[in-house]
Amino acid sequence: MSTSDSTTGRADAVGTNRWYLSAAPIIRALVHLCVPMAAAMVVSAVYNVINAGFIGSLHDTSLLAAITFGTPLLGLVMAVGSVFGVGGGALISRLLGAAEHEPTKAGEIKHVSSFAFWGSVIAGAVLGGIGLLLLHPLVSLLGADAAAVPATNTYVAVMLVFVPVLAAAFCLEQLVRAEGAARQVMIGLIASVIANLVFDVLFILVLNWGVAGVALSMGLSNLALIGYFAVWLARHSEHLSLAPRWFTLSPDVLKPVFGVGVSTLLQV
Repeated sequence: MSTSDSTTGRADAVGTNRWYLSAAPIIRALVHLCVPMAAAMVVSAVYNVINAGFIGSLHDTSLLAAITFGTPLLGLVMAVGSVFGVGGGALISRLLGAAEHEPTKAGEIKHVSSFAFWGSVIAGAVLGGIGLLLLHPLVSLLGADAAAVPATNTYVAVMLVFVPVLAAAFCLEQLVRAEGAARQVMIGLIASVIANLVFDVLFILVLNWGVAGVALSMGLSNLALIGYFAVWLARHSEHLSLAPRWFTLSPDVLKPVFGVGVSTLLQV
């Protein structure tokens, strides 16, 4: 594909998404944005069903218990990602609207998207590192009984390693959706579920890694999801960027992102 074709394709994608956000009839906009969002929520729930199904095939109740005990931790990680994703997405949506009348506002969007993405990675790394240092107290806090402690230790430890990935994937989901690309979010989530299914077969049924395989499958499938979103943004987004050079700690970015995002953390 030539440079001109690539530029045209990016402009078409941006123009279509912008039209749905600003000028489309309300019914068409709702269908375009809400149906993929609802489908994405269903797809996300499939993760737990698939993982539980494969672990259940091993006929070991302690392994199923380990996944159950680790569920609150996964919810916390998603909440951390949502602080940056929801807060960043809300600010990006406002800036996209403002850019219609003040083109200079468009340049600020790259700072917001880069801060939100790398902020979620850093926060996830800190959270994961603390969790690994306090692994045994954490597992006890989660309520694992003596029989489930070994499996829960393994499951939680592997999951903690992937906390930066999980937080960043959830953050990116919100950022891409903020640009109006709800269909692309749905496609990415479906692809990640398929990847998770393939990894489960490999790690659980073939290699017999048990709950470590479950956590590894989830981590790698979300890493693939980040790759999909990063490639899509690079090819099709006119304003969003994940490049570290756009990262900023400006109060003009931090205050509105955390002002909206922290409220989602409090819902956990």
